[in-house]
Amino acid sequence: MPVVSNTSPLSNLAMIDRLELLRSQLGQITIPPAVQKELERMRNPSALTRLIAAFADGWLQVAPLTTPVSQELAALLDSGEAEALTLATELKASLILLDETAARLRASQLGIPYTGVLGVLHRAKQTGQIASIATEIRKLRLEARFFISPALERRLLASVGE
Repeated sequence: MPVVSNTSPLSNLAMIDRLELLRSQLGQITIPPAVQKELERMRNPSALTRLIAAFADGWLQVAPLTTPVSQELAALLDSGEAEALTLATELKASLILLDETAARLRASQLGIPYTGVLGVLHRAKQTGQIASIATEIRKLRLEARFFISPALERRLLASVGE
């Protein structure tokens, strides 16, 4: 079953040079055109190079929508999130990558399982792909301006013994 992604999980992992975790954990990832446009506007040259390589390698692909985004989704979410949820519904995706709370709530309402950057890092720690989630969170904060609440960070680190 397909995996669909919004912009932020891809861009954040690309910025900390951990994009390959997605490929190893999930295989092929499909994105809608709005997400592709958002990724193309990235200002981090190294992250953009990593994303271009993922497209060239074929594990990151763009798929057009066959139905328009609903007015409700368009009103509630940004275009990348709205298109990603629409595409996930169309493809009957087994998973969608989202970090934003409003988009995750909508995915839940639509019955689409989701994870985000922290879920990918958690799995990577459990499988030995990374040595420390704390180190990766520091990189996310510094390089991607990623926000994680202190309480969530404590729970996440405790769950992997850090």
